[in-house]
Amino acid sequence: MRAALLVLVGAALLPQARGGVLPEDRADVLFHSYDGGGVTIQGPSLLVRKQFAEKFSASANYYVDKVSSASIDVVTTASPYKEERTQYSVGLDYLHERWIMNLGLTTSDENDYSADTFNIGISQDFFGDLTTLSLGYSVGDDVVRRRGDSDFSDTVERQNYRLGLSQILTRNLLMGLSLETITDEGFLNNPYRSVRFVDEQSAVGYSFEPEVYPRTRTSDSAAVRARYHLPYRAALHGEYRYYTDTWAIEADTFELGYTHPLDSGWIVEAKLRLYSQSAAEFYGDLFPRSRFQNFMARDKELSEFESRTLRLGFAYDVIRGGWKFVDRGTVNVAYDYIVFDYADFRDLRESGDGVGLEPLLSFDAHVFQVFMSFWF
Repeated sequence: MRAALLVLVGAALLPQARGGVLPEDRADVLFHSYDGGGVTIQGPSLLVRKQFAEKFSASANYYVDKVSSASIDVVTTASPYKEERTQYSVGLDYLHERWIMNLGLTTSDENDYSADTFNIGISQDFFGDLTTLSLGYSVGDDVVRRRGDSDFSDTVERQNYRLGLSQILTRNLLMGLSLETITDEGFLNNPYRSVRFVDEQSAVGYSFEPEVYPRTRTSDSAAVRARYHLPYRAALHGEYRYYTDTWAIEADTFELGYTHPLDSGWIVEAKLRLYSQSAAEFYGDLFPRSRFQNFMARDKELSEFESRTLRLGFAYDVIRGGWKFVDRGTVNVAYDYIVFDYADFRDLRESGDGVGLEPLLSFDAHVFQVFMSFWF
């Protein structure tokens, strides 16, 4: 569930600069909250950007996740837990004529996981600033630990390759295409999660054993986006994204949104997001026996499932004419209602007609964001 929240938060906090234009001087403050499926995640984030020497822009970000989990994974195989993840990021943008280069470093830490990521990107405008091409690369080194087991420690190496192209087709229509490849190598599963298998000696008819994942994974995704400005100042925006990886997961994402400014100064946004994916080739809700195959997983995020997200957001200029050193300020409030339906993950908290016939898992989630921006 943290991944779902990061997508929503990242869309708010990490606007991408076009080639040839430095990010504006601004400070962004965010508070986010996720509640669903027995998991709560909440915390603040602060992002500050500042230009200097006409060709540079520096940024710094502080982000916190406070997680409390009593999800079905935890309740059925372990004990509920609480943890806090703190993340720090710094970045630097350099502008030269029509192209801009950015460098960034992110580090995060929690009691059983640490991550360091370095990223570099470059973008340039062409054809009278109507076309923008961007390239990006990230490399990360993570350390995985396990609470209560000081002898366990493993690593994960991640690489990310990005290519983006945006094109202004008409005065009202903007389209974009992005391609991304991610390679992961190391300990890729959760050290606390287990798979279940049929066990006639058990009173409930099944037992658990640790998951075993491959130590490599490569994923590819492609997305096409469009934004159309309507004659009455409103805008429509849509996106389709296709994902596939070497674990045999395929996923489709559709988004459609509408943004409408009101005469009172408020801006209203509504968005619908549909997501569906197939299962990993080594996933199983119930295996026939212990050590049935070389790789075994029962992570519900690797199963076949779909989700539907409905967003409603509001924005308002709270400082229009400037105040002291602040030129402008806005407040944004957003609420996301998410429904998750799993096609092959059983809810072991409820009894069924037999082993492997328990009810399928389905739950709702609620995400709140309060986002303030100040330009100076």
